[in-house]
Amino acid sequence: MADKKRIDAPTGTQTVGHEWDGIEELDTPMPRWWLLTFYATIIFSIGYVVVYPALPGLTGATKGTVGWSSRGELDKTMQAEAARKAPILSAIAATPIEQLPAKPQLMQAAVQGGAAAFKTHCVQCHGSGAAGSPGYPNLNDDDWLWGGDLKAIEYTITHGARNPEVATTRTSLMPAFGRDGILTKGQIEDVVSHIRTISGEEKPSASARRGATLFEANCAVCHGPAGKGMREFGAPNLTDGIWLFGGDRETLARTVADSRKGVMPAWDHVLSPVTIKMLAAYVHSLGGGEATLAPNPAEREPGAVE
Repeated sequence: MADKKRIDAPTGTQTVGHEWDGIEELDTPMPRWWLLTFYATIIFSIGYVVVYPALPGLTGATKGTVGWSSRGELDKTMQAEAARKAPILSAIAATPIEQLPAKPQLMQAAVQGGAAAFKTHCVQCHGSGAAGSPGYPNLNDDDWLWGGDLKAIEYTITHGARNPEVATTRTSLMPAFGRDGILTKGQIEDVVSHIRTISGEEKPSASARRGATLFEANCAVCHGPAGKGMREFGAPNLTDGIWLFGGDRETLARTVADSRKGVMPAWDHVLSPVTIKMLAAYVHSLGGGEATLAPNPAEREPGAVE
């Protein structure tokens, strides 16, 4: 190949000795600026390996002379953010949840914090917009099983619903009227007719009238004589057309026959009290939140003065 090298007459540059169909390659030197840049990158890379973590090992990487790491930088940022939020969180923690609406700035901060916590812990079941899905409540409407004021929501988040590991959990025990042999299939269909009638989804019928009698004997104790529900039992209002699992005949028949007992975690084992308080504020702000209920005079402590 060395014998094939020659000086190209038009350019005065030596060829490399390669030739393809009469086309030859010139041995043109790299531009000096390119070579200098290339050497600079080599020097920079050697310096980077010495100064910063770079070379992987079996149990870790080289630490570098400055001891910098992206994880350490993140820790510093998180600590700074925690320090910035600390006064706000302390103020929220020190304020009873029912008094937050009287402090608009604090309430707004609680709602914002709750929105962030909701995206992390709650969207998996309730959805990103909190609209829920079959079996998971829509938190935007004004239908509540156990209450929609701030304190009731906080209690539900704290203790969960039907959590077998928590003695103070929200609990409702609807019988499985079909599976347990309390009602026959025909009687369940009649009860469904009555429910769909009082919710405005069907017109009155003979089946609905029979169902009304069965409803009074078996269901009114929890749902009330008119089917409006009772929050002390976690029994839903059956007249508003809002359904947790669905309001069609087939779904309602299955609910009556087999019962539904969804479980919500008790978040006090996972989240701090102030985070739960902020979550309750956020859920309350979604549109269906109710005003804080006035205390029942019968529940006041002895000797309390109005």
